Amino acid sequence: MDDLDFQDQLNTLDNFELRRAVERLREGLFDPLGVRLLTTGEAQLTTAFDKGVKAIDSDKFSHLCVCGAYGQGKSHSLNYIKQRALDQNFVVSYVNLDPRQVPFHDFKSVYRALMGAMEFPEPEKSFVSVWKTRVAQWLALPENSKKTLSDLIPQEIPHRFRAILAAMARKNMSLSSKKRKFKKHARFKPREFSWILKNALMGKNIPAWRLRSVFYYREVSFYKEHSLVCSEQEHYLAMVQGMANLFQKIGFKGWVVLFDEGESIVQTRITCRSKSYAFLDEIFYPESTALGLYPVFAFTPEFFTHIANEDYDQVKIKKNAGNEISLSPEVPYFKQNYGRAWEKINIHTLQDLSPKEWETLIHKLILVHAGAYGWKPPVALMQSQMNRELSGLKGIEARLKLKILVNHLDFEQQSQVMAVA
Repeated sequence: MDDLDFQDQLNTLDNFELRRAVERLREGLFDPLGVRLLTTGEAQLTTAFDKGVKAIDSDKFSHLCVCGAYGQGKSHSLNYIKQRALDQNFVVSYVNLDPRQVPFHDFKSVYRALMGAMEFPEPEKSFVSVWKTRVAQWLALPENSKKTLSDLIPQEIPHRFRAILAAMARKNMSLSSKKRKFKKHARFKPREFSWILKNALMGKNIPAWRLRSVFYYREVSFYKEHSLVCSEQEHYLAMVQGMANLFQKIGFKGWVVLFDEGESIVQTRITCRSKSYAFLDEIFYPESTALGLYPVFAFTPEFFTHIANEDYDQVKIKKNAGNEISLSPEVPYFKQNYGRAWEKINIHTLQDLSPKEWETLIHKLILVHAGAYGWKPPVALMQSQMNRELSGLKGIEARLKLKILVNHLDFEQQSQVMAVA
């Protein structure tokens, strides 16, 4: 893109959007507009991501691992993918994995984080509003005249959540004021129902008896068919896979789930790592089709080094009740050698930006700053100064480099204002 094309693109943008992008860069934060305008050398990343999109479109499964050292732009790359996915009609969730807050071996926590971070291509829409609207549209189609919500919600979604989704899309049972006074309707509290369903869908521990009341008064016919308890970690992975399929059924391309700081998975004790590896393996190579799910992870090279060097022959001593050693005492920690099993996973390796790519990025940054604050910088001089300043910032993370460069532009702009005054 040449200067005129880039300038034309800037002219179509609101001044508030440009200022917000620069201000977030100044704070070392990511901004969707800043990512879109300032990403450089994105062709290979785009190719890697779009290859997976084609697989999703063909009802196949795909994943992507973005691999790079600290400071090479993994987070920036995931934010770029996030914007690209939203532009292509995916639902997107972006979470940072953390052994203390979002530990990968506790997939219920992962599920809750993904649901809390969910974004739709339609701006400022919650899942509940999107779900109700799309269900009404689906039921109104002539070919679905004899179908019910049970036909729309994928069977792989655990029973508890299938009932929750059905209840969310239905209205309360109609009761007269006289009937509401009957003792048998003491649990008819319609003001609580939406709150209960929303929090239950998010994975919070809503008791089954409270859900039964909601299901009864929302007339969910199938809620008694199975247990409403959902206690296994595997249920939450199944829920993520099922929700991706559900998104496809209601008109989205699928669900892109972005996991930053994936290397935190190997920073836990062996029992946690073994659980995390098992979940990762199911995500890389799902037993079911997992239609519509596109997971993207950011890893450092050290993650794969750890995976390759893990001692997969380690065993633990299994004991029976009463602390007695069982007849088959040795149980492997790991189900398989994941170093061998993951030799062919899809990895996109990041490279440091070349001097030429940094020149391009700096040039774009100058034009963005000028558009945001309405000043006319001496572009050639500023480019030379900032290239020289950049040469002394080797080994620093990319977004911190951008923060320093924005500060340089701020100083020059203020100097120009003071000179005029």
